[in-house]
Amino acid sequence: MLLRTAVFLGIAAASGLLTGGEAGTPVPGSANPPGPAPAGGPGPVGAAGAPGMHPEGPPDKSYRLRPMTAEAPARPPAAKPAVRTRPILELPADAANADGGGAMVLTFDDGPDPRYTPAILDTLARYGVRGMFFVCGEMATEHRDLLRRMTSEGHVIGNHTWTHPLIPKLGRPALEAEIGRTSEVVQQAVGEPPLWFRAPYGAWNRAAFEIGADLGMEPLAWTVDTLDWKEPGTTTIVSRVMAGAGPGVIVLNHDAGGNRSQSVQALSTYLPQLLARGYRMTLPALPPR
Repeated sequence: MLLRTAVFLGIAAASGLLTGGEAGTPVPGSANPPGPAPAGGPGPVGAAGAPGMHPEGPPDKSYRLRPMTAEAPARPPAAKPAVRTRPILELPADAANADGGGAMVLTFDDGPDPRYTPAILDTLARYGVRGMFFVCGEMATEHRDLLRRMTSEGHVIGNHTWTHPLIPKLGRPALEAEIGRTSEVVQQAVGEPPLWFRAPYGAWNRAAFEIGADLGMEPLAWTVDTLDWKEPGTTTIVSRVMAGAGPGVIVLNHDAGGNRSQSVQALSTYLPQLLARGYRMTLPALPPR
């Protein structure tokens, strides 16, 4: 009997029945706590590659409390554009003449206005054309649904300040608020801030370039001014666009700030004529940063 007992104990010790198998793993049903982990590390790595996970035992869940961000590479901050001394006036020659056709950009300022902006969006959609909308914050905050429609239909939203002031007459803190608040409204509405900025009346100064660049925006002006804000008549607006059409041209229109019914009608007239002449309506690419 003593001999059989000794043999049984020897077999049990060899198979790990008395030690619980892997070090630090409790025996099922045992009240004994697991042994301490080896010094210098969180514990062994299991088959799944997670710290503290044993292939044949329950997981050590303490690793889940360790922050994972420290091990992930830090995301570099978004590069800001250089501070310019004058705005971009037209498309680069290579972009304007890509594919052998003349590329133009249609832009619309001062909106969104529910009386005119939807009709302009309808016309652009009818011809499969995308444009740029430089919005004023005081209008954008009241009509965020139109901002979302612009984005969903592939258009670009730009910053046109909050109240459309004459920039050179503002102090820097006031100008920062005008531009910064508008970018915030756009970001809240569509999930990302504008990457383009346009000064009201085309009145730029050093502070506008600096603040715009600090907010990650490039300054964009125009080549052809329709002067539609003066309400010169639909025929006059159309004539100005067709006379100034050409590769790289940026056309200035308005979709708010007054009665823009002439602007709406003019777009529906000159857009198909431009397309029939072989012009392509496109969007400007951001310069390398």
